Amino acid sequence: MGGVLVPGDNGWPTAEQVRDLDWLTPAGDTRLGTFQAPSGALAAAEWGPQDGIPVLALPGVTGSKEDFALVGPLLARAGYRVIAVDLAGQYQSHAAGPGPGGRFDLALHLADAEALLDAYGPAHVIGYSFAGEVAAQLVVRRREWVRSLTLVSAPPVTGNALAAVRIIGPLGRVVGPRGAAALMTWGVRWNLNRTTAGRIRLVRHRLRFTRHESVVDAMAAMMHVPDVEDKLLVSGVPILVAAGHGDLWTAARHRAFGRRIGAEVHVYDTGHSPMETTPRELVADLLPFLAAADRAGQG
Repeated sequence: MGGVLVPGDNGWPTAEQVRDLDWLTPAGDTRLGTFQAPSGALAAAEWGPQDGIPVLALPGVTGSKEDFALVGPLLARAGYRVIAVDLAGQYQSHAAGPGPGGRFDLALHLADAEALLDAYGPAHVIGYSFAGEVAAQLVVRRREWVRSLTLVSAPPVTGNALAAVRIIGPLGRVVGPRGAAALMTWGVRWNLNRTTAGRIRLVRHRLRFTRHESVVDAMAAMMHVPDVEDKLLVSGVPILVAAGHGDLWTAARHRAFGRRIGAEVHVYDTGHSPMETTPRELVADLLPFLAAADRAGQG
């Protein structure tokens, strides 16, 4: 059906449209461009009115702005301006990165995210998977510029988050970042998550461009997740935690994490990718959460 979504029942994309989406073809209301970040030019996509309240959307490792292709337009219909980017070293931002001898570490991605916040904020921030680690740091460093924080399938533990992954967690204690990156890219390339044909075309296509060292460094960062839970709890920033029952980490871990940081928690009947597989359910929870945060910010 291509990348263009026609509103289905009650203005939402139907389950069939979500299943058959061609993720490589941007929807007609997508504005593509670049953002000049400290690490270089980041490929960007936008949805919604230019004067809408901004929502910064940060994808995970081996991900891209296209991961928000369903959620972005749905938030845009509610009047939000959604700005999503490819992280440095990933897909169409593969040329961005550190200087000679530098790493694609948390500090590099945080500097880019802060630049986005300076350009578009104050903004709601969505951090997906690894980028949840980046987004949480934004609250610690730039609390007054973050309207709300949404963590989607983000690591729900501190320290070595890979060691807490269900089933294969013990491997996270012994393989190291390079081995973890190799396992991840192998699983993504061979579609172990059994995603749709349209989705796996995008996933395999962008792996051709993503710099492997950026994946290795992200794995290293996920083995050393900073403990900012107490700071999130007292930040005063509204927080929503979203995950799937079949996520890398158990639903119990996500719920416990949510309690520790004072977050609203929603768990869906899906795996690691609720933005791609259960976008209707996620946005149905996001919209009242964002609206409440906006009202609180006006008080």
